Amino acid sequence: MDEKNNQFDKSDFYKMIDKKVNPSEKQDRIITEYAIPSIISNITVPLLGLIDVTIVGHLGSPAYIGAIAVGGMLFNIIYWIFGFLRMGTSGMTSQAYGQHDLNEITRLLLRSVGVGLFIALCLLILQYPILKLAFTLIQTTPEVEQLATTYFYICIWGAPATLGLYGFAGWFIGMQNSRFPMYIAITQNIVNIVASLSFVYLLDMKVAGVATGTLIAQYAGFFMAILLYMRYYSALRKRIVWKEIIQKQAMYRFFQVNRDIFFRTLCLVVVTMFFTSAGAAQGEIVLAVNTLLMQLFTLFSYIMDGFAYAGEALAGRYIGAKNQTALRNTVHHLFYWGLGLSLIFTILYAIGGKEFLGLLTNDTSVINASDTYFYWALIIPLAGFSAFLWDGVFIGATATRQMLYSMLVASASFFGVYYAFHPLLGNHALWLAFLIYLSLRGVVQTFLGRQIMKKVIASQ
Repeated sequence: MDEKNNQFDKSDFYKMIDKKVNPSEKQDRIITEYAIPSIISNITVPLLGLIDVTIVGHLGSPAYIGAIAVGGMLFNIIYWIFGFLRMGTSGMTSQAYGQHDLNEITRLLLRSVGVGLFIALCLLILQYPILKLAFTLIQTTPEVEQLATTYFYICIWGAPATLGLYGFAGWFIGMQNSRFPMYIAITQNIVNIVASLSFVYLLDMKVAGVATGTLIAQYAGFFMAILLYMRYYSALRKRIVWKEIIQKQAMYRFFQVNRDIFFRTLCLVVVTMFFTSAGAAQGEIVLAVNTLLMQLFTLFSYIMDGFAYAGEALAGRYIGAKNQTALRNTVHHLFYWGLGLSLIFTILYAIGGKEFLGLLTNDTSVINASDTYFYWALIIPLAGFSAFLWDGVFIGATATRQMLYSMLVASASFFGVYYAFHPLLGNHALWLAFLIYLSLRGVVQTFLGRQIMKKVIASQ
């Protein structure tokens, strides 16, 4: 293909996919256009697990609920660790998008999906030792273990679809398209509901039916992503050059970015699991209280993650285009939204937080015990919002090494504060450590943020 045709193809393609930003258009509108679909996607993700629990919850035995809880937790941890496939792809794709580098855009999708499928193959090969290791660490009843094993051996075959979809989701976000991941998430939930109910109640498959329904929903999402790509991005297929996909330097950068995100996520998993286990060690009441109050953090995180995804897409795009003014403007407006929403959530939790906890449990002993620790939950939005937003900006900038540094500092502080104050403060020390951990991530990234933006722009 000659240069003239190349230019024509590129121009024609960007007319189709690129949203031209009107200078008079408010930055807030641009941010919310990206954030709102991502928020909807985030909220629908836990519905897959909630639907499964609801279905088995009516089968007459608590062992079914336990099996889904254990099985779901295993896959949450596994897929959480490999979340770098989405985040790394998003940042690199958004930069290539800003540069109008269609060849690199194409290569990034194929690299990400290809690596995801390879990891999935490894998980399938290693499924037996993974399960044995899991039940060595998780102590449960023989009945729950047997049912959870059935659930695991069916759902593990969804790994190619799930990890492949991670690549597509990150790529769509990098292409400034947060609507497609939302459509896919909604479709997955609809398919999961219909399939799981059919297998459980029509075919009497119980836990196996729920697992099969989840499996079908995962592949429905993956194939939908492929169809959306073929329908709306078919112009890119002519730019596929297979030998360039595994080019040494490009693959090194791909794995360097994703390696940092992997270790950052690993720290996140360790802190989260320790928070749960440390609460459990203090008794059932404390564990229940911590779990319920953490739902307030989870709800807030769904909202902030949506704005973080907007940060990924826009920061990467403006860095790729070397538009430092637009980049600074985006970061400023992201933080306006973050601060405003944090204040709103703090007020809402102060007014209606107790009533929200009452919707989650009717155990008066747990609700009464939560009074002692409730004020910690009120601090979460203001303490944590900057960490979410900077994560998005840093991913867009592919400044993943700095993300890792901030996480290491915050994680070390978490354990240091907890062990220093636990003998004196008990469970209060756990919450103090968690809030310092959230705050420090944002503080360290704020310190590094200005330097990184200048450096990244200059190096483009």
